[in-house]
Order: sequence, then C-alpha cells, then structure tokens
Amino acid sequence: MACCRPTGLQSLALLALGEDVHRHGAQEHKTLDRLHHCGVDAHDRQALVDDAHDQCADNGAGKSTTLRTIAGQVKAQAGSITYNGEELLGKPSDEIVKRGITLVPEGRRVFPDMTVLENMKIGAYLRHDKLDDDIEWCYELFPRLKERHWQLAGTLSGGEQQMLAVARALMSRPKLMMMDEPSLGLAPLIVRDIFQIIREINKQGVTILLIEQNANMALHTADRGYVMETGEIILEGAGRELLENPVIREAYLGK
Repeated sequence: MACCRPTGLQSLALLALGEDVHRHGAQEHKTLDRLHHCGVDAHDRQALVDDAHDQCADNGAGKSTTLRTIAGQVKAQAGSITYNGEELLGKPSDEIVKRGITLVPEGRRVFPDMTVLENMKIGAYLRHDKLDDDIEWCYELFPRLKERHWQLAGTLSGGEQQMLAVARALMSRPKLMMMDEPSLGLAPLIVRDIFQIIREINKQGVTILLIEQNANMALHTADRGYVMETGEIILEGAGRELLENPVIREAYLGK
C-alpha cells in the first residue's frame, strides 16, 4: 500500500548550531565540555531542504547531547541554536515541538502501561485538530501497529517499540525529526525495515537528522553525513562520498 503524508505540511527545515554551545550539568556527558559547530550547519540552504542527514561518532562524542540540546532537554549555558532563523536556545521543549522539531529518543522510551494508540496520541498532545489522517498515515507506514493498536506498549518487541516511537514522533507533524540510534539493540532484519521507513518518511517531506553508529547503513541512507569527535564536527560530506573516505572506512566500517 502506498503511504501518503497528510496534506498541509511544510517540509522546509533549516537548522544551525553556532560555535561554543556549552552544555549545562555535570551529569550530561562528563567528558563533553562544549558542542562546537555541532549538528547540521544550515548556512548552505540547499543542503538541508528535504534531506536526510547522519552523524557518526564514537560513544561520548556528543551526538545524543546535540539532539537533546536542540530539543530543549539539555540546557545550554551559551551559544546559539537557530531554526528557520529563530533562536531556540533557552526555549522549553514544548515550544520547540510547536516549531516543528521532534525527537525519537535512544532506547525508544514508550509508555509501557499505555496502549499503542494511546502512545501515538501522546505525540499529538500539543495539537487541537483532528488526528484521524495522521493515525492512518502511521498505520500505513507501520501496519503492525494497526494490528496491535489495543496492545500495551510494554508487551511489544523491541522492533515494534521502535516503530511506535517513530509513529509517536510523527503525530506532532514535524518538519524536522531527529532520531537517536534507531537501530540500537535490534535484529538486522528489523534494522533494514526501520531504515526503509526512514527513507519513506524523508521522501514524503520530513527532514531527518539521524544519529547512528551503524555507519554503513546510515551513510547509505543519508544525503549528507557528519562525523563528530568530542563535540566537534571533524568531517562532513555526501553520504556516499563518506563511505569511500579511507578514514571513515578504517574507523567505522572496519575496512
């Protein structure tokens, strides 16, 4: 069945993180003192329209902190995060969601004692319009969720919970969806399915900012990739080009 994103949504998403975005709180990546030119630099407007982007790095490099800072979950002490020309730094998470940015967190974090459908509706908690078309769109993307709409989320498999986490994020009607390690802990066949869905969501107009340690799969999917080391972007380029980069092949692909 062909999926079609609900109408009336804009896909343009321009995001930039300026220099020296300092993290706040000793518990948030103790080894990371700052995020330097971190995330997607949108000074090149064309690079960010309708693209899927990927960040690759080792653990502790600041990838998850980047996404959580953009989402307003980690409070930065200084720096700049702009989205479509508007400063986001210091805004609460709900205001950032209202502006079209949503996060699919590492570890899925579904509400285990609520049903699949209830979890999906939570993603639309800031909306005041009808949800039927969006729910149907998510069911077309993830038919398994429709089959299990009545089931408690805590009883789903890991792959099904990841599908639910993505569907919940889509219910906010995002322009930019950030995904933190969507393949973590999943079987290879499920990972393949998840990445196929990521491509389909991107094709339908949602910009994707993907953090993923499966560099091979991520760079095959992404239009553009970024390599981060201790909070700083050290390498960037088209996804397919990075796959051929000898530094990437040795460090992340084992070749």
